Amino acid sequence: MVLIISGLTASIAPTGLLDYSYRMTEKAMKIAVTSDHAGFFLKKEILHKLSVKQYPVLDLGTDGPEPVDYPDYAVAIGESIRSKQADRGIFICGSGVGGSIAANKIPDVRAGLCHDTYSAHQSVEHDDINVLVLGARVIGPELAMELVNAFLEARFTGEERHVRRLEKVKEIETKYCKK
Repeated sequence: MVLIISGLTASIAPTGLLDYSYRMTEKAMKIAVTSDHAGFFLKKEILHKLSVKQYPVLDLGTDGPEPVDYPDYAVAIGESIRSKQADRGIFICGSGVGGSIAANKIPDVRAGLCHDTYSAHQSVEHDDINVLVLGARVIGPELAMELVNAFLEARFTGEERHVRRLEKVKEIETKYCKK
């Protein structure tokens, strides 16, 4: 007999007792998290909560509240997605706007600035975003975690209309962006 417990499997040992050697039923999603100075403290809270949920996390900095330039961290998160070091990314800056603009300049990165839960899951389901951008000066930590959870739990639907639209986005990227 096999039990499914919150995405984990366990089997009943011959003794009739639950075998506690759990294994993941699907590959654990690797999450890259980064911020500029304005998002540093919110990033720390998000990293803590992700570690409690046992997500494999890659912290790409910044490492303190001293002023830094958000484009440098957009590159870091974009490269982690492109190189497949991470499956998804979370980028936190002051408003989220600059981070979103910069991250979207990187081929294969689809960054979405979300400040509501509908957008956080719908943008994955329809637009297949792989980077969630948050504005630390716009939202608080509780809403930020709701958005992170919605983003991480959502899956691309793969519906024909969404695939068709994403192909058009890729055509725009190919035509107008230098690789």
